Amino acid sequence: MKVKVISILENNYMYLVIEEDSKQAVAVDPAVPHRLLEIVKREGLTLVAVLTTHHHWDHARGNETLLKEVPSLRVYGGDDRIGGLTDKVTNSQELKFNSINVRCLFTPCHTSGHMCYFVWEDNCSDAPAVFTGDTLFIGGCGQFLEGTAEQMYHNLTQVLGSLPQDTKIFCGHEYTIKNLKFALLVEPENEKVKEMLSWARARDDDDKPTVPSTLIEEFEYNPFLRLSEKGVQKFTGKTDPIEVMRALRKEKDKLKKPKERLPPHAMLALEWGLFRP
Repeated sequence: MKVKVISILENNYMYLVIEEDSKQAVAVDPAVPHRLLEIVKREGLTLVAVLTTHHHWDHARGNETLLKEVPSLRVYGGDDRIGGLTDKVTNSQELKFNSINVRCLFTPCHTSGHMCYFVWEDNCSDAPAVFTGDTLFIGGCGQFLEGTAEQMYHNLTQVLGSLPQDTKIFCGHEYTIKNLKFALLVEPENEKVKEMLSWARARDDDDKPTVPSTLIEEFEYNPFLRLSEKGVQKFTGKTDPIEVMRALRKEKDKLKKPKERLPPHAMLALEWGLFRP
């Protein structure tokens, strides 16, 4: 099983999961459809399905265009607000595309219908992968836009945190440096955070992605997965893990927000190369 990482828009990722024997491919959050189709054509792939983590435009906007170009395509997701949705999935539902298996993991909080996708290939020694959208990031987690700290705690500790430790984490955005700066603020003595931040900056200098990480690595430096650590509890002034989660997110949200993003139509025009910023 091959996962192709495709950087799009300002800081998003879309992905192609490729079964190398059959050349069948499943796309995850293909928000820039023309670019996806160019890659599919260039690599001689057959696009059979789309997995959409949530309805936000920078994850789901490409679905309708892809359906027009590939009428046999199936678009999966857990929220009726997802454009082009053909198949609504539920928690623990499993999908199969030849030897590629997908387990749908319901993770409401960032949006009320957010779904993550755990993917593995039959008879393959490669580590499994999970596509986490805007729920789990490298070194961080998504904003609680339509949910609660209780939900995110469940998502990260019970749903995603219980996956095999070698699972590769493919998230929806390149937020790693920003997240690790916050992680260092939370745990200034954590050597793994310092090491990862230095590595992420070097990747950024080389214009390379920081995905994927692995679940076992996230437990070493991601404060949202380290709720019982003394340093994290000291930073928040809380000991109950859900209250630690709530306080962490509140402190993270206080940090300076990134510059205002271009509106969706302008972002897509930029991606098409119609104008330069």
